[in-house]
Amino acid sequence: MQIAPNSVVFISYELAFPDENGQPDVVEIVDENEPMVFIHGLSGLPESFEANLVGLKAGDTFNFNIAAEDAYGNIDPNAIISLPKSIFEVDGQKADDILKVGNYIPMTDDQGNRMQGMVVSIGDDHVMMDFNHPLAEKELIFTGKVIKIREATADEIAHGHVHGEGGVHH
Repeated sequence: MQIAPNSVVFISYELAFPDENGQPDVVEIVDENEPMVFIHGLSGLPESFEANLVGLKAGDTFNFNIAAEDAYGNIDPNAIISLPKSIFEVDGQKADDILKVGNYIPMTDDQGNRMQGMVVSIGDDHVMMDFNHPLAEKELIFTGKVIKIREATADEIAHGHVHGEGGVHH
C-alpha cells in the first residue's frame, strides 16, 4: 500500500532547522517505537509535508526540506500582543511560576479558541505574548522512514483522527 489521502500513516523522523552555517540542527526525534501517526489529508500538518510523503510505502525512507512559506509561514507582527498582567492571575494569586520569558502558555481567545502563546517580555503591568506558530519562518528539514500504512476507517475519517494503535481510544 502507498501513502495516499485517507491512509493512516506511521512514520519515524528527525526534524532539523538550518543553523547559522546552513548545517542541520536536529530539534526533534520521533523514533520507530513511538511513531507519529496521522490520517493523510486530515492531519492539520502543512500540505507540503504530506505531499512529500505521497506514494511512499512501508519501509521507504524520506529526506526533504520545506521552505518556511510552505510550512508555517512568516512571523505575523499582529500576533505579538501586549496583555494585561492581571489576566494571568488565578483567584487573585500572581502566576509568577508560569510567567517566564520563553515559556509557552495555553490560552483561549474570547471565542473559546485554544492557542499557545510564548512569553516575550514581562513588564510591571503587561506581558508581551507571541502567538505565532513556534515554527514560523523556519525552513524544516525532515529525514525519516515510513513504518506502516493502512486505510483509515469510515469512523476515523468522520472524526478526523486515528483510532486504536497510535491514536485515540474511545
